[in-house]
Amino acid sequence: MALKRVGSSAVRALTSSAASSAFTRHLHASPGSKKIVGVFYKANEYASLNPNFLGCAENALGIREWLESQGHQYIVTPDKDGPNCELDKHIPDLHVLISTPFHPAYVTAERIKKAKNLQLLLTAGIGSDHIDLKAAAEAGLTVAEVTGSNTVSVAEDELMRILILVRNYLPGYHQVISGEWDVAAIAHRAYDLEGKTVGTVGAGRIGRLLLQRLKPFNCNLLYHDRLQMDPKLESEIGATFEEDLDAMLPKCDIIVINTPLTEKTKGMFDKEKIAKLKKGVLIVNNARGAIMDTQAVVDACSSGHIGGYSGDVWYPQPAPKDHPWRYMPNQAMTPHISGTTIDAQLRYAAGTKDMLDRYFKGEDFPAQNYIVKDGELASQYR
Repeated sequence: MALKRVGSSAVRALTSSAASSAFTRHLHASPGSKKIVGVFYKANEYASLNPNFLGCAENALGIREWLESQGHQYIVTPDKDGPNCELDKHIPDLHVLISTPFHPAYVTAERIKKAKNLQLLLTAGIGSDHIDLKAAAEAGLTVAEVTGSNTVSVAEDELMRILILVRNYLPGYHQVISGEWDVAAIAHRAYDLEGKTVGTVGAGRIGRLLLQRLKPFNCNLLYHDRLQMDPKLESEIGATFEEDLDAMLPKCDIIVINTPLTEKTKGMFDKEKIAKLKKGVLIVNNARGAIMDTQAVVDACSSGHIGGYSGDVWYPQPAPKDHPWRYMPNQAMTPHISGTTIDAQLRYAAGTKDMLDRYFKGEDFPAQNYIVKDGELASQYR
């Protein structure tokens, strides 16, 4: 490929998944107009209420005028599913596909095979598991996301969800809007966060930010990850590394999921894994819904083994109306919103524009943004 290696540290962070592939696609844009397709959720009447609401189909990351002024074709649609969807009409001749985790366009091996001109898959946000990364690597595509664009947004949201569950907040709110007043119904399962053991499964950018924000609450902080963090940072946060996940889980009053969705983590929290958790455990999951076994979570919430479950990620997304997580007890679920605050949208829109500009100029992206490059997958997706 035309791309130059971006430095030994970036190379070490990548692992080969298709070293023998014969790459026929190149990241550097050839001369001429490019067809760029963006898939975003439709905002309808909300699109005009905030000029910085860039992550919707109507406002299209705020890059339409810029792209079209350079002679490129920019097509945006929310229609991404089904055999006759708008996205599939453009698959055969698009060059760049921009998608988001909040309204994911599932880029399957079949779609990749049909996309003969496709060179670049960009995720406006963090998390590219809606793309068949192995197929993308084998096809010689580049996959990149705006690393760090919404880490603060998600970490803050996780802290909020922990407090909502610990304090049994939602039943109290529902009492107010329904005209009731029954303190005992709330107080019998409301606790302080101080003194509780909180464990994060995954301690990357988001997990570390969450641990830092939890420190003032005087919790017992544990984390499990592929890598142990720098000893100085670990000491500053006051967190303890747990190499064995199964040993960490029974210690925790609260579990927060912060690991990427990979072949290894898909369905990780099944019936057997949940059985290892402390009875009444609270779980927060803003990572990916498919990390959890859907029915196992429902059963554990119904039995009380899981005392509360909160998150904003589902599988599939958007979640169908009959998704059982909508109706299980002691849940505090929302649509996928934690990483798409207005502040985050400004960051990932700017990051997407920057990478498109570099693509047109034949320049490398920031090394940390690559998910697939030169047939290699970033280490977190191994």
